[in-house]
Amino acid sequence: MFNIQNYSKQNIKNDILSGALVAVALVPEAIAFSFIAGVSPIVGLYAAFIIGLITSLLGGKPGMISGATGSVAVVFVSLGLWVKQHYPDLDTEALSMMVLHYILITSIIAGLIQIAIGVMKMGKFIRLVPQPALFGFVNGLAIVIALAQLPFLAPANMDQYSSWLEIIKASVSENYIMYIIIIVTMATMQYLPRVSKAVPAGLVAIVVITLIVYFGGIDTKTVGSMADLSNVSFPHFVMPDLSLLFSWESLKVILPTAVIVALVGLIESLLTLSVLDEMGGERGSGNKECIALGLGNTTSGLFGGMAGCAMIGQSVINFTSGGLGRLSSFTAAMLLIVLVVSFSDVISAIPIAVLVGIMFMVSIGTFEFSSLKRIKHMPRSDAFVLVVVTIITVFEDLAVAVIAGIIISALVFAWEHAKIFAHTKTEDGKKIYELDGPLFFGSVTSFNEQFDVENDPDEVVVDFKKARVMDSSGAEAIDALTEKYKKAGKKLTLRHLSEDCKKTLKIAGPFCTYEEDDPTYKVAHDV
Repeated sequence: MFNIQNYSKQNIKNDILSGALVAVALVPEAIAFSFIAGVSPIVGLYAAFIIGLITSLLGGKPGMISGATGSVAVVFVSLGLWVKQHYPDLDTEALSMMVLHYILITSIIAGLIQIAIGVMKMGKFIRLVPQPALFGFVNGLAIVIALAQLPFLAPANMDQYSSWLEIIKASVSENYIMYIIIIVTMATMQYLPRVSKAVPAGLVAIVVITLIVYFGGIDTKTVGSMADLSNVSFPHFVMPDLSLLFSWESLKVILPTAVIVALVGLIESLLTLSVLDEMGGERGSGNKECIALGLGNTTSGLFGGMAGCAMIGQSVINFTSGGLGRLSSFTAAMLLIVLVVSFSDVISAIPIAVLVGIMFMVSIGTFEFSSLKRIKHMPRSDAFVLVVVTIITVFEDLAVAVIAGIIISALVFAWEHAKIFAHTKTEDGKKIYELDGPLFFGSVTSFNEQFDVENDPDEVVVDFKKARVMDSSGAEAIDALTEKYKKAGKKLTLRHLSEDCKKTLKIAGPFCTYEEDDPTYKVAHDV
């Protein structure tokens, strides 16, 4: 937790002001993500408050913002569709309540999975994500953030238009005031910090433009037009219908969904943590973040909120506005619920366009434009990973994109290292092969190509001092080579193999030497 005594007055001011900016920006996003998941806006607002509060106090990265997110909300869509198919007799209200119970139970289980992953210290595996995949993730999310703002600008009855050009013309015609507000907001965020950084530019834009719109009687979409916030109260304990866990049909859909929610949430949170590490220069704790997020999601499910994760857009807003400590994310969470419960009329008056403008600036700031310059100098494999992860993030799913990037990078790494070399020399009538490189499933073919069994002399020595047997495929290749020399009637000696490797060998064991400078590595065995 944060210690207020460690804060300077400047840091306190920056954290509170940036937290206030984030709190206001969280409201429409939480509402929008609730609509995606097919539940009441209150569910998303509760999630933003509860998850944000717990991760602000216990999370692995001070200043990181967590709450209801689109990547997690999308996972709940299929869960809602399944519920509607299996409960066709329920009326609209009862069906909505049933969907909510499924989402709450799934959120609780997902949180428990995340806690277990954190306790087992598996958060460190985020280091396996290569830099090109991280660039792709950031660029993809920047595009997703920008695309998520477009529905706010869509014209009414969009289906009646036959081309994108007609849609754009209609959008500008109907929402020209929104476009003006967006441009003014973006200009404010771009140029105001050059004059003064005393107050976050985004917060200035929200306050000033809201006052102009309200007192000027300007007709434009506001937060209040998205949802009725007048009946929102503080969250209270809600016990989901646990009888669903005793139904095999329900369990078959809840458990897989919970696993996906847990993994998607952790991947996005840990990657956001990595991005903020680079921005701030200080390393956060992945395992602490796993546990904090799990506690947040479990608590959210018990108090009527859905699961969520870190929000890269809001986190970037917070960091760039000066919110680098836990007080900023704590302020965002607390102020969010206070504003929605006690000042719903004020929040409802905020123009949607000013928040869209802020998110467009976040999108621009999130995109790694430097990666476009680097891509010319990157190895083709790295450039391919960057592009693939970006595309999959935009069109499919974050988790799929990152996993695809890791798999592609691993295959490229294996291919590039699937070579082992042999330097040969002859001493006292013996031919000595001095191997150099890793021996594993990918380099077995290269290993076999190094030897000339038919033309080798009667005594052959294979020295593994500069080589390393990585897996059981490598050990089997040594056994196979030994068998070839036995059939040719030639004596083979194997030097500098580790004790574990010698035990793995089925045929070649008796032909190994035991020397003081033998290596001590382990061999990966097939399960």
